[in-house]
Amino acid sequence: MASRSHVKRVDETQPTTFGRASLIKSFGVMNMRISFENKVALVTGAGSGLGLATARAFAAAGAAVVLADWHEKSVGSVAEEMTARGQKALAVKCDVSDDAQVEDMIRRAVDTFGQLDAAYNNAGVQNLLAETADTTREDYDRVMGINLRGVWCSMKFELQQMRKQGNGAIVNCSSLGGLVGGAERGIYHAAKHGVIGFTKSAALEYAARGIRINAVCPGLIQTPMSDQMVAAGQGDALKAMEKSIPMARVGRPEEIANAVLWLCSEAASYITGQSISVDGGFIMR
Repeated sequence: MASRSHVKRVDETQPTTFGRASLIKSFGVMNMRISFENKVALVTGAGSGLGLATARAFAAAGAAVVLADWHEKSVGSVAEEMTARGQKALAVKCDVSDDAQVEDMIRRAVDTFGQLDAAYNNAGVQNLLAETADTTREDYDRVMGINLRGVWCSMKFELQQMRKQGNGAIVNCSSLGGLVGGAERGIYHAAKHGVIGFTKSAALEYAARGIRINAVCPGLIQTPMSDQMVAAGQGDALKAMEKSIPMARVGRPEEIANAVLWLCSEAASYITGQSISVDGGFIMR
């Protein structure tokens, strides 16, 4: 690694700009400052983990944020914290597998803030571990209802609003499970593969109409969901997966949030229909 004395210092008062994103070089590192001032962002599954980190990142970047989750108390407390800091936030109780609740979520967002500029469809659950021959219809319906139908339904009503506006950006949360197979995880992986299919198809439909749609594929990230997997006896499997990560560490929720905000920003204005892996290099092996 080069010492600090060997790295050319760049005047931070003269940033290079691209749209609303400011690129600043300092000590050889490129930082991106993305502003969502006067923008409205919606995050599903915002009560914890990736959704919570992304909602906070949007708020910190200046957006009015709609935090949606089936657990009303969790998003309510976060919205109160944001409002106390002078940020604009709305908490909405929503089960994304219920079309009527999703439609109401979008209506409340627009009624409150007047528009919808960005959406991160993040709500998701894991399937019960089982070989395909032993899986149940109940678990299939539960996982597909939230992980796939929930994304479809959210996109449907988000796109209806964005189509009226003539602009917008959507990021769907897929997974490494949307790119590879996984023993005893077939239902989850099938749903996440489906998210990528919806993403690419919708992106084609709206590419020429000012609306971009992409997906992120998180790798092993430290979240309440991963904690639940450890508690369910999957700790050894997660440790084995961690050893296969080229960067030799577990990811942080904020690292997914960074990718989502970039994809929703004008800095990614020529990017649509893509599935971006944020996984420490796991998928490139």
